Amino acid sequence: MDKIPYASVRPTSSLNMLSHREIEHVMNYDERVFKLFRQCALAVLNTGSELDDAYAVFSYYHDFDIRIVPQSRGIKLEVSNAPARAFVNGKMIKGIQEHLFSALRDIVYTHPKGDSHHRNIDSEDITDSVFRILRNAGVIKANVMPALAVCWGGHSIARAEYDYSKTVGYELGLRGINIATGCGTGAMRGPMKGAVVGHGKQQILDGRYIGITEPGIIASESPNPTVSELVILPDIEKRLEAFVRLAHTIIVFPGGAGTAEEVLYLLSLLMHPDNEHIAVPLLFAAPDSSRDYFAALDNFIVNTLGVQARDYYQIIIGDPERVAQQALQGIDQVHRHRRRHQESYAFNWQLKISPQLQHPFIPNHANMRALQLDQQQPTYQLAAMLRCLFSGIVAGNIKADGIEQVRQHGPFLVQGNQQLMAEIDQLLTSFVASGRMKLTGQYIPCYTLLPDFGNDSNGSSNEHH
Repeated sequence: MDKIPYASVRPTSSLNMLSHREIEHVMNYDERVFKLFRQCALAVLNTGSELDDAYAVFSYYHDFDIRIVPQSRGIKLEVSNAPARAFVNGKMIKGIQEHLFSALRDIVYTHPKGDSHHRNIDSEDITDSVFRILRNAGVIKANVMPALAVCWGGHSIARAEYDYSKTVGYELGLRGINIATGCGTGAMRGPMKGAVVGHGKQQILDGRYIGITEPGIIASESPNPTVSELVILPDIEKRLEAFVRLAHTIIVFPGGAGTAEEVLYLLSLLMHPDNEHIAVPLLFAAPDSSRDYFAALDNFIVNTLGVQARDYYQIIIGDPERVAQQALQGIDQVHRHRRRHQESYAFNWQLKISPQLQHPFIPNHANMRALQLDQQQPTYQLAAMLRCLFSGIVAGNIKADGIEQVRQHGPFLVQGNQQLMAEIDQLLTSFVASGRMKLTGQYIPCYTLLPDFGNDSNGSSNEHH
């Protein structure tokens, strides 16, 4: 049996004690919000799955249902036709049960209106919103020494890359460093699994394995089984802001379009003049067999943003122990800076994040076509535009809404400076050739690149679709 017909569960920590007014608040949801919660709940119950096609998951579990039931002492959830992988001997796995109520907390309780695109206009309001979500989830802890490594990387990676990320995680764990990732599989699961062993060797009983996601991602990338703290931000921009404000160091493993999006977001932020004196240590790390990956990404960054962009990251090939040592040095650097400026260890309030990086980019055909992809603008703004491009490609690859748009209207059309389009095409082609865009099945590009010959008189067409 691969579905459980019926189960009833109560909260263990998140939302385990609510007043009658708070219960009424939870029950007063609109259908759009509840539909979003249902999708995320199904993803949580499907924890451990390596299927990255949200449409296929929803189709298979089309009869899945979940109900919020009010009680005098709080609430409970009733689920029907849930994935059997979430249960052992007919009882829901405790960690999955907790994540289910985390999803309810973040989507229904914390954000009852579900309006992530229009509600937060002011930059400070957006940052405050991110802080409150993380604080309510218990992720932000006061008076705790800096020790959090944010690990980025692809969900569709080779076995050697996964094993490498796990070894790096082990070395980080031996040094008492906690892990935050996008909570999916691949390079998001590897560091967490390695850190569990490293923490165990050091008899660290309070190791942290934080998964930070958003509804469009979690629907197609279920949390990996190692995640102990799950937070669902309203959209990709708030998710990225949560990462960078929580991080004491950031390690990037090989990945695809999503990893490129994260790197470009961070480079846009670090290259902003207002962040000149703020350190966010950034390491690119890969096994010897994947040195070409970061060679290609480094080449793309230099050819689009300029050689000065190299000042913001360090590339380490092989040598997981060195990666962990450099990460620890970066954490010490952040500790000294925060202490000197009397800044919070838990949340980096000093970072200036431009509205271009905070307001949601809606990846539809009109917005993808309207991207200003030329080098006649400040490099941090170009990095932000490139971030939007890769965000749209991620949506077309794995997010239900993006997949449906491409299915109905064809691939996203992207137009820009001819030289820039050539660099983008070269990087994306390398991702496709090395199987970094999709876990299973043949990859069909969700985009077509159209060089703008209006500003370039030489060269030939380089369409890719």
